[in-house]
Amino acid sequence: MKNNFEIPYKNLKYTCDPSVFKFTTTADVKSNYKGLGQQRGIASLEFGLSVDTKGYNVYLEGPTGSGKTTYTKEYLDKISRTKKVPPDWVYVYNFDDPNEPVAISLTAGEGIKFKDSMEKFIKDIRHDIKNTFKSDDLEKEKSIITREFEERKEKLLSDLNKKSAKYGFQVKSSETGIYMMPIVDGKVIKEDEFEKLDAKVKKEYEDKSEIVQQEVIEVISKIKALDDEAENRINDWRTNIALLTISGHIYYVKSNLKRNKKVSTFLDGVKKDILKNISKFIDDDKNKEKDDGVFAVNPWDNYRVNLFVDNSKTVGAPVVMDSNYTFTNLFGKLEYENYKGMLKTDYTMLRPGLLQEANGGYIILQANDLLSNPQSYEYLKKILRNKLIRIDNSVDQKTSMVLISLKPEPIPLDLKVILIGPENVYQTLLAVDEEFRKLFKIKVEFEDSAKMEEKNLLDLAGFVHNFCETEELLPLDKFAMAKLAEYSSRLAENQNKLSTRFGEMTQIIVEAATWAKIAKCKVISDEHIHKALVERDRRLKKYDSKYSEMINDKFLLIDTDGSKVGQINGLTVMSLGDYSFGKPVRITASTYTGVAGIVNVEREVELSGPTHSKGLLILTGFLGNKFAKDKPLSLSATICFEQLYNGIDGDSASSTELYALLSSLSELPINQGIAVTGSINQKGEIQAIGGVNEKIEGFFEICRRRGLTGNQGVMIPKQNIVNLNLHEDVIKAVKEGKFHIYGISTIDEGIEILTGVPAGDIDVPGTVYYLVNQTLKKFIKNVRDNK
Repeated sequence: MKNNFEIPYKNLKYTCDPSVFKFTTTADVKSNYKGLGQQRGIASLEFGLSVDTKGYNVYLEGPTGSGKTTYTKEYLDKISRTKKVPPDWVYVYNFDDPNEPVAISLTAGEGIKFKDSMEKFIKDIRHDIKNTFKSDDLEKEKSIITREFEERKEKLLSDLNKKSAKYGFQVKSSETGIYMMPIVDGKVIKEDEFEKLDAKVKKEYEDKSEIVQQEVIEVISKIKALDDEAENRINDWRTNIALLTISGHIYYVKSNLKRNKKVSTFLDGVKKDILKNISKFIDDDKNKEKDDGVFAVNPWDNYRVNLFVDNSKTVGAPVVMDSNYTFTNLFGKLEYENYKGMLKTDYTMLRPGLLQEANGGYIILQANDLLSNPQSYEYLKKILRNKLIRIDNSVDQKTSMVLISLKPEPIPLDLKVILIGPENVYQTLLAVDEEFRKLFKIKVEFEDSAKMEEKNLLDLAGFVHNFCETEELLPLDKFAMAKLAEYSSRLAENQNKLSTRFGEMTQIIVEAATWAKIAKCKVISDEHIHKALVERDRRLKKYDSKYSEMINDKFLLIDTDGSKVGQINGLTVMSLGDYSFGKPVRITASTYTGVAGIVNVEREVELSGPTHSKGLLILTGFLGNKFAKDKPLSLSATICFEQLYNGIDGDSASSTELYALLSSLSELPINQGIAVTGSINQKGEIQAIGGVNEKIEGFFEICRRRGLTGNQGVMIPKQNIVNLNLHEDVIKAVKEGKFHIYGISTIDEGIEILTGVPAGDIDVPGTVYYLVNQTLKKFIKNVRDNK
């Protein structure tokens, strides 16, 4: 009976024929790698990137380590080269509203020209204006204007003196003003002498003085008008001279750029500001920062250009990928500098974020990292919705030390966001975030495996070629490539598939390359791949070895020979993140008269997960269907996973539990050398489970340590045969008849292998089901007799 279900050793793993690879080493591969088995996902990605309508951003999901991020970046790098280079963006001073810097879009490469031109402009204009106005010719011209007006003022004073002399007064001017003095007998007298005059004479002088004072007032007014006229003449003269200098330099700046209305407006503002502050340019050396508690700004500081986004060296559209998703790193920031204990800033301290750098192209973001920064996620949705990005500096204004903040003009946003993450995150966002549904309308699914066929094997070789070239590793020969394909099949847990978990495969390649280098080999061989796999297991199997030692030392009780009633070896898998291993666990069943039904010990002490509890209920359904069609199912039974204290879930042991129950009820002993895994349905059919390789290898290791007897083995669901990719030592033992692996489809097949007795039927004497039925009848009678 056993031989009918034993799996031949040739079926225990996928074996790759090296001849499928038509190269000596992967260095010879002409790679055109486009993603292993990802044709559907790639088509979705290409479509999503081609849609320009708002809201068609991309969510790309797939298993960790499947290469989805690497492929997406490489694909975007490739297609972006054919796209138009986006414009440069600069920020300039806003002469109308200094707190709102102006954003200017320039053709790629013009930004740096504009910035450099304005730096040269500032340097030249400061030099030229100062030197121009300090030249001898201009000083002479200024003196001529000044002398002209001084002569006119002198004539006014001379005429005033003539008029005042008629009234007995002499008029004199000084820095403090114009004053008049009486003349008596042809002599100017002082105030004390004036007081000694006869009252009548004094009265005459006082009456005349009012007339003279009126004349003085008129002259003072005329002198003031002359001063204003002189100042205006000088200013107009300065302006005309300055305009000649300024216009030439501004023309030079404009000549380096295409016509741009915003640039022209800015340069007009620069021109007006220079004329407004011409004296500061003329007396440049005397202008020092005033220490009045508020920072001073030289006028020319506002003429500088902040090159915000520079695409002068960008080829095609930008592709941006980063791992820092803080608010400022994504969306830009306004920097501050400490000034006497206060924080100051200006438009030249605006800095771009990843979104501004990616504008006009693509940005790749990791969903989990983005969602760990809720503020960043919410603002991303806002700018995608509005298609505008503004630096929001409110997050930095939580201190009273900030003197001023800015509201820079927002920049139009035109880019594709590719959000990469797991399926469960996508489904959660769809369910709880209505905006996400509107903004990420394209879902791209990357597969965790690919069909085992020649094309995909060659694609895998192409991937290896690219990886080894990029990382400057030794190439793989065809035998190493075949060994790697076998490992890929094991990762996929399917003999008919290749895994796309490239992260784990590249780790093995790197380690194999190291072993090859140590051995001073020029290529990576299958021996190096094998050694890398063995050494990796050895490094990670600390807890696996400890469990095996505890079983070997009988701290954990596991029998691997003999037969026992109501006792069986189940198989579990323990996962420690980067390493999983199988270990056997003793499962026992006790049955006795009663009506309590089947009690799950783990469930009673809250160590059982919902799936495991469901499996036990299915088991009850099978018993009812099989034995209780003509009578009540009257029994009490307990099932226990012995020495298991950290909880259990999953239904892969449900068939094992049923075998233990059937053994206890029939009192037929179970072969302890055979471990079992597999779930069941209510019809007694065996169903597939996960972790089949780890489970088999875990039990094999225990048997190997104790000594293989030839009667030991593992019983698995028949559907799991395709999932087998066992280690060579297990296959060798099976080939030599020292270990056996059985693939079954029903409980009937399994119980016969375990007990050596046919399952039969409830009315066929000598069969398992007949014996079970007899025990159940006895339980019913006992219950009735004790009522």
